[in-house]
Amino acid sequence: MPKVRVHNVTISLDGFAAGANQRLDAPFGDGVGWGDDLHSWFVSAAADSAAGKTGIDVDYFTRGDQNVGATIMGRNMFGPQRGPWEDESWRGWWGENPPYHHDVFVHTHHLRPTLEMAGGTAFHFTDEPVETVLQRAFDAAGGKDVRIGGGAAVVQQYLRARLIDELHLAIAPMLVGHGERLLDNLGDGIDGYEVSEMVGSPTVTHAVLIRR
Repeated sequence: MPKVRVHNVTISLDGFAAGANQRLDAPFGDGVGWGDDLHSWFVSAAADSAAGKTGIDVDYFTRGDQNVGATIMGRNMFGPQRGPWEDESWRGWWGENPPYHHDVFVHTHHLRPTLEMAGGTAFHFTDEPVETVLQRAFDAAGGKDVRIGGGAAVVQQYLRARLIDELHLAIAPMLVGHGERLLDNLGDGIDGYEVSEMVGSPTVTHAVLIRR
């Protein structure tokens, strides 16, 4: 049966997935850069994977793409703009050929037409409930799993709705201090999960939570 999975979400030792004030010149917020201590493992693992290298971080990194047929993300992950679209010129952080190569559903209160990109990626903008979006994603995935890509608020929504089957976290040995804490505001949404894997690498600790 297809699953709902979260992969490669990095959090600090104090639980933050992003700093405050996310914007164009600081996509992950103040004090949290793409290549800094929080995300350096991911950058290195992506490069090593492309070079055919192996290792703990590479293994977890590559699992995030295996058997995934659709992705769900939040507006903040798609781009830095907030509120109504100033225009529709923003086409994502990833260039004209994003790395997804399948349907991507973007949660937003401000809709725009589907954005068809090179390589088979199509961004669909929706304000539907999480259950409806997930069913659309399963339909698009054609029997494969659905990945919840982030950011923190979207992961929280799906956890609160008890819809996530597997959650992979990379815990970085640093403190952020403020911003978006991933496992806040869950109520009893985290009940019923157990840690199935806890593996340390030289850069992060990988933890996988599965729903019992």
